[in-house]
Amino acid sequence: MSEPIRFYFRGAVQEITNAAPTRTVLQHLREDLHCTGSKEGCAEGDCGACTVVIGSLNAGGQLEMKSVNSCIQFAPTLDGKALFTVEDLQQADGTLHPVQQAMVECHGSQCGFCTPGFVMSLWGMYLDKNGQPAQRKEIDDCLSGNLCRCTGYRPIIDAAHRMTQLPKVGFDREALAQQLRGLRRDEGASYTAHGQTFHAPRTLDELVALRAAHPKATLLAGSTDIGLWVTKQMRELGDIIYLGHVAALQTMGEKDGMLEIGAGVSLDDAYRALAELYPSQLSEMRQRFASLPIRNAGTLGGNVANGSPIGDSMPWMIALGSEVVLQSASGQRVLPLEAFYLDYQKKDMRPDEFVVAVRVPLPRAGIEFRTYKLAKRFDQDISAVCAAFAFKLDGEVVVDARIAFGGMAATPRRAPRAEASLMGLRWNEANLRVAMDMLAQDFAPLSDMRASSSYRMQTAQNLLRRFWFETRADAPLAADAVNAFACRA
Repeated sequence: MSEPIRFYFRGAVQEITNAAPTRTVLQHLREDLHCTGSKEGCAEGDCGACTVVIGSLNAGGQLEMKSVNSCIQFAPTLDGKALFTVEDLQQADGTLHPVQQAMVECHGSQCGFCTPGFVMSLWGMYLDKNGQPAQRKEIDDCLSGNLCRCTGYRPIIDAAHRMTQLPKVGFDREALAQQLRGLRRDEGASYTAHGQTFHAPRTLDELVALRAAHPKATLLAGSTDIGLWVTKQMRELGDIIYLGHVAALQTMGEKDGMLEIGAGVSLDDAYRALAELYPSQLSEMRQRFASLPIRNAGTLGGNVANGSPIGDSMPWMIALGSEVVLQSASGQRVLPLEAFYLDYQKKDMRPDEFVVAVRVPLPRAGIEFRTYKLAKRFDQDISAVCAAFAFKLDGEVVVDARIAFGGMAATPRRAPRAEASLMGLRWNEANLRVAMDMLAQDFAPLSDMRASSSYRMQTAQNLLRRFWFETRADAPLAADAVNAFACRA
């Protein structure tokens, strides 16, 4: 039996009963609810003009408020949540919210098309910081998913500073949490419309049963990739199994020397925990992986399950020796992540299986680990090449070498010949050069809009050299020289 989608919006509970399961939140806002503040600029989660803030209860029952791109989120994912748009910010007496007032005072809007999205991103940070000032790096991260063609960003950044200097406006988190507790379902639900069914299980057992019964259904987590299948490729998804309400997939914990991350944990939460374990190696990768709204919506499990050859998570996870945990009605099985990818978009996963967790090794003594991303822009850009290296050294001798790349083959993949060329040898420039040459035997990269084959090969070799500069024992290179070399890579 189909149940309506129920969510909290503009002070009341709203219901969706006859919208296609792939109708986006933005379409529902503009065309059904006639709230046209949120704009469609790209329909793929890049420009940020559609940014909204979603309130939800996490697995522990605590309220979370996160900015997301409404253009690629499907309306049924709102069930049990709260939706906030730019229309919500005006105060009861008609005055502007400090975020809006600061944008006015600092001239942060010109044509105005992107402004509602900027306002909602800033409001999300305002809530997160409880109205307290933010550091410039926090502001940059907050606005990484919003593009503006008019202002040059300086007045918008000025507004981000100014908004905390204005009289503070509070937000009643407990009142909202109470509303959401009233909407929370104890069991899974199904919503059917226009010949499609959107299944939303609550427990792992429900999910296992649904997957066994519907092996061809589309598994949906953060919708940061699948959303584009609909908005850009016009694909029909058929029935959908949504993972976002399964509490068992939203946990993290240390186990057997690894950090086990549930497949439903958001990219931002996963990378925050991982960056605490590997601060110098993964802090920049976390910031550059994607914009904050994409990291808020997407999941590390979904990123792994998607298996894009240009995904930024897989190379460093493979280099560290990470594992993927698969679940089906037959039980669980664990694979080395590198063995999970068979060919382009082909994985060692049976029709009734799904990714339940990924396991990342905790830091180990004696392991030199680095990961590097090369792209045309610092923020919010897909890699031309992503490289990762994890070497175990005994003095100056390479005891173990793990080299992995994204963007160099049809799958994220290790470099076996380059690795073998270094085993048991001194980590010196002569042996480095041999390993660099071996990369040309390990990979035959393609040319595309992001980079040519020759550029990819040269930069892959140069990134291995950079790793040597940073880890060689005899004469560590100064940081500025490393950065200068990276610019030539």
